[in-house]
Amino acid sequence: MSEKFDAVVIGGGPGGYVCAIRLAQLGKKTACVESRGSLGGTCLNVGCIPSKSLLNLSENFHKAKNFEKIGIEIGSLKLNLPKMMKNKEKAVTILTKGIEFLFKKNKVTYFKGIGSITENNQISVISKDNKKENIEAKNIIIATGSDPVSLPGVKFDEEKIVSSTGALSLKNVPKKLVVVGGGYIGLEMGSVWSRLGSEVQVVEFLDHITPGMDKEISNEFQKILKKQGINFNLNTKVESILKNKSGIIVNTSDNKGNNKKFECDVVLVSVGRKPNTSNLNLDKIGVETDKKGRIKINKNFQTNIKDIYAIGDVIQGPMLAHKAEEEGIAVAEIIAGQSGHVNYDIIPGVIYTSPEVASIGKTEEQLKEAKIDYKVGKFPFMANSRAKAIDEPEGFVKFLADTNSDSVLGVHIIGPHAGELIAEIAIAMEFGASSEDIARTCHAHPTFSEAVKEAALSIEKRQIHS
Repeated sequence: MSEKFDAVVIGGGPGGYVCAIRLAQLGKKTACVESRGSLGGTCLNVGCIPSKSLLNLSENFHKAKNFEKIGIEIGSLKLNLPKMMKNKEKAVTILTKGIEFLFKKNKVTYFKGIGSITENNQISVISKDNKKENIEAKNIIIATGSDPVSLPGVKFDEEKIVSSTGALSLKNVPKKLVVVGGGYIGLEMGSVWSRLGSEVQVVEFLDHITPGMDKEISNEFQKILKKQGINFNLNTKVESILKNKSGIIVNTSDNKGNNKKFECDVVLVSVGRKPNTSNLNLDKIGVETDKKGRIKINKNFQTNIKDIYAIGDVIQGPMLAHKAEEEGIAVAEIIAGQSGHVNYDIIPGVIYTSPEVASIGKTEEQLKEAKIDYKVGKFPFMANSRAKAIDEPEGFVKFLADTNSDSVLGVHIIGPHAGELIAEIAIAMEFGASSEDIARTCHAHPTFSEAVKEAALSIEKRQIHS
């Protein structure tokens, strides 16, 4: 007889494992099915965590090359890429094992294998050695994440033509790297390999990088990355990617009809991701999806099939780990009879380059389109004492506040530790704070966070230090 559970989560990524733990905390007999062989999903295994490790390590290497300028003499500097990769893998292993420990602590049953829904309350799990196991669940939560998208006719080999997965595990520093797509992932990985010695060309179809970001921040970001040595080719379309004996040829055309050929060692195709629902048997059981392959849900994350739910990258919304986590908590609490909720207006986004870029709420372009009256407050890190003291003065904080109510509508930061600074704004917006509330809150000196306070003061042109 098959084992019975109150809830089974298919997918052990940030949304899935968090959902499983919360369900167990709420007294539900819970299982999680994961096909990868290790928990944490794309984010922990081949995404957020390894990329942040390499971003940190490559930044340290880049800084060390310039130590002599600030009075630190260390002699010759040498890159040991295999050792750097082992350091990255160590971080991933520790964290994935940590989730297994949390499962044991919370009494979540962990099934390793590919899970598919055979009937409304039946799940089949096929392990790597082809052993089949059937389990039953009163509630099923689909949290299977997403996969990288390639260009038409271009297949990833993860050695020369790579997705973000392959870009995290290159065996050598490419002399020339072409990044197709000027979004978060492409720019982060482009930064890693640029710091380690690659000549990087970014090819972007649009007339700006980081689509959806506040344009002023996006333009400043591009200027800083260009100064760091990354080259940009905007309004440019990739016509073909071809392998030859010497490497890769990327053929492009711009919006004026000019053709350009890039020869490189490696090309990273970073043009988006798609929901990973291929093995779930959705067609057979009748779960509805939209034109992009995303699972349709109602406000309670329920699909059109009773007791089947979906969260994370397989549904509409930003493909972000923390968004999936919030949905995992919400759906667990809904299943337990509580009032789970996600505030989609207050989900921060962060790019972990140097400097970091972080955004929350509305952009200036969105406010204009919605015809909302707003005020702008800005403060440069050039005028922030902590940023100047550690020689990281690039970037600024930008506040957008409602003209009438002064409520914070959006904040966009480019500068040191922007990803941490944005948390203050998330809390403020969640509690309905005005820019005046933040401006009148005492911030420690000297800290980067003072730039947030000064930008809030700037809404009424009352900033002190600029």
